[in-house]
Amino acid sequence: MASVRFTVTPTKAEDLPGLSDTSPDISSRSGARVRFGSKESVNRSDPLSEASGGATPGGGTETPDHSSLEQGDGNSKISSVYINNTHGVDDDDFYDRNLALFEEEMDTRPKVSSLLSRLANYTNLTQGAKEHEEAEIIGEKKKASKSPQMGTFMGVYLPCLQNIFGVILFLRLTWVVGTAGVLQGLCIVFICCCCTMLTAISMSAIATNGVVPAGGAYFMISRSLGPEFGGAVGLCFYLGTTFAGALYILGAIEILLMYMAPKAAIFESKEPEGEGAAMLNNMRVYGSICLLLMSLLVFVGVRYVNKLASIFLACVIVSIISIYIGALVSAFKPPNFPVCLLGNRTISGHEVDDDHCAKTILLPNAEPTESADSNFTFINENSTVGPTFDPSATPALVDKTTSIWEHFCSGPELNASCDKYFISNNFSEIEGIPGLASGIISENLWSSYLSKGDVVEKVSLAASSDATPASTHHPYVFADITTSFTLLVGIFFPSVTGIMAGSNRSGDLKDAQRSIPIGTIFAILTTSIVYLSNVVLFGACIDGVVLRDKFGDSVKGNLVVGTLAWPSPWVIVIGSFFSTCGAGLQSLTGAPRLLQAIAKDNIIPFLRVFGHGKANGEPTWALLLTALIAELGILIASLDLVAPILTMFFLMCYLFVNLACALQTLLRTPNWRPRFSYYHWSLSFLGMTICLALMFISSWYYAIVAMVIAGMIYKYIEYHGAEKEWGDGIRGLSLSAARYALLRLEEGPPHTKNWRPQVLVLLKLDEDAHVKSPRLLTFASQLKAGKGLTIVGTVVSGNYLQSYGEALAAEQTLKILMDKERVKGFCQCIVAQKPREGISHMIQSSGLGGMKPNTVVMGWPHAWRQSEDPQAWKTFINTVRVTTAAHLALLVPKNISLFPSNNEPCTEGYIDVWWIVHDGGMLMLLPFLLRQHKVWRKCGMRIFTVAQMEDNSIQMKKDLATFLYHLRIEAEVEVVEMHDSDISAYTYERTLMMEQRSQMLRQMRLSKSDRERERVRWSFDDAQLVKDRNSMLRLTSIGSDDDEDTDGGERDRPASGGGSSEHHRRVQMTWTKEKTSQYRATHSGCSTPEGFRDMLSIRPDHSNVRRMHTAIKLNEVIVNKSHDARLVLLNMPGPPKNPEGDENYMEFLEVLTEGLERVLLVRGGGSEVITIYS
Repeated sequence: MASVRFTVTPTKAEDLPGLSDTSPDISSRSGARVRFGSKESVNRSDPLSEASGGATPGGGTETPDHSSLEQGDGNSKISSVYINNTHGVDDDDFYDRNLALFEEEMDTRPKVSSLLSRLANYTNLTQGAKEHEEAEIIGEKKKASKSPQMGTFMGVYLPCLQNIFGVILFLRLTWVVGTAGVLQGLCIVFICCCCTMLTAISMSAIATNGVVPAGGAYFMISRSLGPEFGGAVGLCFYLGTTFAGALYILGAIEILLMYMAPKAAIFESKEPEGEGAAMLNNMRVYGSICLLLMSLLVFVGVRYVNKLASIFLACVIVSIISIYIGALVSAFKPPNFPVCLLGNRTISGHEVDDDHCAKTILLPNAEPTESADSNFTFINENSTVGPTFDPSATPALVDKTTSIWEHFCSGPELNASCDKYFISNNFSEIEGIPGLASGIISENLWSSYLSKGDVVEKVSLAASSDATPASTHHPYVFADITTSFTLLVGIFFPSVTGIMAGSNRSGDLKDAQRSIPIGTIFAILTTSIVYLSNVVLFGACIDGVVLRDKFGDSVKGNLVVGTLAWPSPWVIVIGSFFSTCGAGLQSLTGAPRLLQAIAKDNIIPFLRVFGHGKANGEPTWALLLTALIAELGILIASLDLVAPILTMFFLMCYLFVNLACALQTLLRTPNWRPRFSYYHWSLSFLGMTICLALMFISSWYYAIVAMVIAGMIYKYIEYHGAEKEWGDGIRGLSLSAARYALLRLEEGPPHTKNWRPQVLVLLKLDEDAHVKSPRLLTFASQLKAGKGLTIVGTVVSGNYLQSYGEALAAEQTLKILMDKERVKGFCQCIVAQKPREGISHMIQSSGLGGMKPNTVVMGWPHAWRQSEDPQAWKTFINTVRVTTAAHLALLVPKNISLFPSNNEPCTEGYIDVWWIVHDGGMLMLLPFLLRQHKVWRKCGMRIFTVAQMEDNSIQMKKDLATFLYHLRIEAEVEVVEMHDSDISAYTYERTLMMEQRSQMLRQMRLSKSDRERERVRWSFDDAQLVKDRNSMLRLTSIGSDDDEDTDGGERDRPASGGGSSEHHRRVQMTWTKEKTSQYRATHSGCSTPEGFRDMLSIRPDHSNVRRMHTAIKLNEVIVNKSHDARLVLLNMPGPPKNPEGDENYMEFLEVLTEGLERVLLVRGGGSEVITIYS
């Protein structure tokens, strides 16, 4: 019988016996793992309780085995006994033996299986509620929501139809066709529909490139073009949606007051000139009331709006169908809508009483007794010959003037004085709806644009040549605005907007990536066909004078499109009223949510308050702002003036949707993988071009205003908004442009004309990670004036693995300082064992391609004389050598703490340039650049140069003045003559003191190193001490940052040519008291009076004396001439080739700049940086 071993391994700390108070029974825990060991077979169906019950310690029949079966939560896993499984984990996160190599990373990097399970259970979040990425990271457990089930037809197609069909179709399309003509009307509709179709293609590509949470256009644009563009266009889209609500409300009120209840008007005007103003006031009052009621309905609950949406959509569809049926019926039985004309001028139907379209009518003479025939009336249109009747049967007939007569004549009498046009032209009556088979389309093909105040005329009718200008007192139909092709485009375009309705509902769709493209494109195709066919039908069925009659005055105030409808105009009137009310409710519902989404994204700080709402998430504050903005549109009160504003905002939104798609396509970012494949960057660019053209075609001044608003929002977000990284296309465009520019810069060295200082600023941090000399960065900002490349670098001593946190802290400190000083650039922090190596690496590796620094700015090592540690000034000199080797310019401001800050402008003074040797023109260019900044702007410039005895100083001054003239630099010029003179005793003494000091410090460092070495050696046993050579060398380098900095290391180094094998060589030394005393005697250095006496007897080196002489003489001249200068620029001498003279070099620089308050030492990079040529 096979032996079976049962072991139970707890998977959590609290599962261990004695550690858990709540569940002491290990076998009852789901996290416990039971192991069965068997040589032959195992019954896997054994329950867990039996397994745990059989786990008795010390069973004699139980033997260890080489395989075990792990069972947990019903899943079996085979594991080897050679693997230590004491660190158990939950079954959900079980580390498979195939993933054992990655166990260390499982805490921060989830397994693929768990990642896929989270993605599979992903549900769309409402836009603006939370970013889905952030929600996953935070790990908030949300309640299981009902999965969206809406398909393409109900979720995208019908909402798009409802949003696209709107007030313009019913109130303005007939007027657009009559004014522009059928051909230009088709052109207007086609251009607008092309714009929305191309935008829909671009939108489909973006919407299918990953999951788009509910929110549509704003989410797509902001995530594709970045927070700046997203915020700007999002607000424009919000304003467009808000003004759309105002447009729909104005349309509903116009239908109510014009066609449904004209008697409801509050304001009325007795004079014809005041009728328009009275109507606008009526629109304002009723529009404000309607807006208030709609806002209250939206505030009470959106569910009521959604329930009414289907009813409103049914009204739209029924209205459109009635138009088509009416057009077909008109081919056989045209509706009776007569239009009265005087000559070729249209008469308002409101003034034609009892359908008497005539000057006079024949009425029976008034008799005391009325006969049965006295009610008959005979119209005598031309006032010439009337019909004859039997006098015995009828009373005598007389001419009576009609009600129209009184509008053209001074009185109702036949002999009253009348208008000339009225006298010379007769009345006629035509059919307003001739019908589909009448051929009227031939007259309506061409445009008939009118100016404000023009009479609507029928061009095909002849009229008297002595026509006088029409007066507003006459009952004509007048044009209320001046029309043009561009105006009609702006008025019509809102009727094709609403294509975003499907993408706005992406959170409710079962398969958004399939439904949005299909539903949106088919909705645009449907509406485009309806609009284009309606243009043709209107032109073919309705007379031109009726089409151009915007408010239907010629047909007794009927809605023009309603005259064509079947069976009654009221179908269109009622249907259009309810459809416009529904569209207004939809706008007032969607706009606040869009604003709330923008506010919750926190990209525009002052909008944060609008991100809050009721407990259920309803945007209360956003609804209030939306109602206020919509009220502004209602106060405009004119549909024709609000429509272009709406057009601008929607066109701008569509423009950026096309731009986003084109950019993503051209940049070919790895994440750009749309499921919708029928797109191309050229189509997106064409759509963008059409949008831009339509903006300026419809209203160029509105276009400029909209762009200014968007630009201001963009700049506001850029400077004050919260920084977001959404992986947007503008970021990708910047990367592509930067790559292209860098590759272009690599083609050759920059021309002298294009040279500007690309600065690497080396800053030093103290122990608390604070910048020691922040004025260095201030000076760099004054030098740059915001142009060119600036890299701010520092070196952190240590090992990169241990000092990574310090490096990040140092980098953050530099960024904060750069923001404070308003320096635009980059910061770089290098971790190195030795500062000089770190600086060398930074100088070598900073920059990229052609954007490498060409100038290094570093501080002067303060108090280097008083410091026993030579590290500071040795690092300084090493940096000078490295920059020289790299052919970089070097700027060293001395006394940097005395340099002015950006808030301390110099009101007067000079910047003095001491041009001693030619350095490529750096000394000329730097003052010019400094004077571009406000701090140095008022300073003059003086240039001094030094002439020797053999030079002609007068000619030098002329040549220098000419040179500066060609350089276009204004400066005073002076040539200083330096006569040959003997070396003074002061110079000799100063040199001697310098060399004695150097020798003394060297001896002191050596003696200190010896004492340290002996102290360590004597701490061990006297018998024998074996020391590693590397340890000895490390001890001897105390007080320096290099093994080669002290002579002790060199002295103890064995002479060997072993090369790299020297590191592995061990030195064995046996120390006794005699050897110790002998070593002290030979290495005492300056520790005895004799050592000091030998040091005092040295003679100064002749080359050092000459250098000191030059430094002293130059310093005397500079101090004499420039003691009152605001800044002195001076050529910086190069370091000595022999490193032993480094300390003397520092002394020479100190002597050269003594007595000067602010000094800038300049060392050119070896290339010309300034030219006289253009």
